[in-house]
Amino acid sequence: MNEFAAAILKILKTQASPISAATIRAALPGFKSSTQQLTRALAKLQREGRVSSQGNTKARRYLLAGAVPPARAADLPLSPEAHEAIELILRPLSARSPVSYRRELLDAYVPGETSYLPAPLRERLRALGQTGEADRPAGTYARQVLERFLLDLSWNSARLEGNTYSLLDTERLLSAGAKAEGKSATETQMLLNHKAAIEFLVGEPGAIPPLEERTVKALHALLLENLFATRLDEGRLRVLPVQIGASVYLPLANPQLLEECFRQLILTAQRIDDPYECSFFLLVHLPYLQPFLDGNKRTARLAANLPFVLHNLVPLSFVDVPAELFQRAYLAVYELCRLEPLRDLFSWAYERSAARLGQVRASLGEPDLFRLEHRQVLRAAIKQLVQQKVARAARRAWLERFSEEHLPKKARLRFVAMAEQELAALNEITSVRYGLPPSELAAWESAGRR
Repeated sequence: MNEFAAAILKILKTQASPISAATIRAALPGFKSSTQQLTRALAKLQREGRVSSQGNTKARRYLLAGAVPPARAADLPLSPEAHEAIELILRPLSARSPVSYRRELLDAYVPGETSYLPAPLRERLRALGQTGEADRPAGTYARQVLERFLLDLSWNSARLEGNTYSLLDTERLLSAGAKAEGKSATETQMLLNHKAAIEFLVGEPGAIPPLEERTVKALHALLLENLFATRLDEGRLRVLPVQIGASVYLPLANPQLLEECFRQLILTAQRIDDPYECSFFLLVHLPYLQPFLDGNKRTARLAANLPFVLHNLVPLSFVDVPAELFQRAYLAVYELCRLEPLRDLFSWAYERSAARLGQVRASLGEPDLFRLEHRQVLRAAIKQLVQQKVARAARRAWLERFSEEHLPKKARLRFVAMAEQELAALNEITSVRYGLPPSELAAWESAGRR
């Protein structure tokens, strides 16, 4: 395959829906191609089974072969109970009675006995989520599909918050730092924050952050960086009351009680063995409690992926989830403690994510076994090099000496190349996997060692 065809496929991989040839051509600034050249290239890719199309002539749209077509909200298979709950919360505000946080919903949940997801549903989702990586270190699968997962989850999660970046502009921002024209600084920051939080969530195989209070707070701090009036609210449980727009729900206002419920919520989640039940529990209870001043649903979407990352299951990227239905599902939780709309949406969204990431996984080879085998030595090398403030000019020689001491001869050159790549990408987020506190990384950078 030539570079032109490879570039076309890369563009199509970032699309959630079919796009025109004109859109593809506009996204190929590095190639001076005519309309006829692009048409011939697309036709060839179709003959090879790599690309499919919809429509005819000017209305023709292209997508990656096997990609999941976009869905409409009306197509979602909601249960009668879910429809009933949504009808209740669609009544005028004047017809809905104000309600406060009901702790009994949390108190009534007993891990191992209570289950929000029926057993047949959990079994079906588990069958969809199998990756063949169950025996590998935690996070192995998530890193295999990281590029696609990071883009999908960042864009869809931000989209559900009203972010107007397109998927293609999001890909450019996350991969090359290119800010889209006409977009606000808040929208740009939101997407960059998602990238940082997902990188922290996925981490390094075998070194995934545990499901605990500190991890959830860290996710919030990463997601809301530079989006509050004061940095003190990043990752901190709120001390002020909050209100839910277009709702009669009144979250807890007592800071001490809020902290107590948050701790109980995390302790309960830690004791849920089934990863799908645990994910859905977090997706229900974190937004319902509203432990943070803002960004609670964003934090829940990422925290709900932690059980999947830990168990090497297909993660949940919320592909094609309609924003309006998503908000209504949460209103049913807030005002009625009804979980059916969110449960149906969770099930549908997971099937969607599994189908989408399955296409990515099918195109990948085996995971980098070399990296898995030498990950502990790599961590030690990066940490020591930074702590010793090794100068850039001396970096390769230092790594070569380190590899001679710790690795067999045949592995040394590849190890040095891998370590240099890691150092080039090292930042305040990725440094977490190497056990480097921000102060040590800052000292290394300020000394001009980069």
